[in-house]
Amino acid sequence: MSEKLKIKLSIADRVYPLTIDPSQEEGLRKAAKNIEQLAKKFEQSYAVRDKQDVLAMCALQFASKIEQRGIDQTENNQEATDRLKALEQLVATKLSVK
Repeated sequence: MSEKLKIKLSIADRVYPLTIDPSQEEGLRKAAKNIEQLAKKFEQSYAVRDKQDVLAMCALQFASKIEQRGIDQTENNQEATDRLKALEQLVATKLSVK
C-alpha cells in the first residue's frame, strides 16, 4: 500500500488540507490552479465579489464542459455506428452479387 501525501490547496482565498495518494497530486494541483484562474476571470469580467457566486459559476463552467464532451462523444459514436452499418451493408451487397 502506498504512503499517503498531505498537501494544501488554496482555492478562493481558503486553504484546503488534503490527504491523497501521490498519483493524485498533479491532477489536484492543476484543477485548483484552473479554478483559481477561472475565478479571477469571472471576478474581473463580471464584477462578482461574492466568492460563493464565483465558485458556483466555476462549477457550472467545468460541469458543462464535462456534459458537452459526453454529448459530443455520444454523437460521434452514433456517427461511427451508422458508417459501420452502411459499410457492412455495402460489403454484404457486393458479396451476395457473385
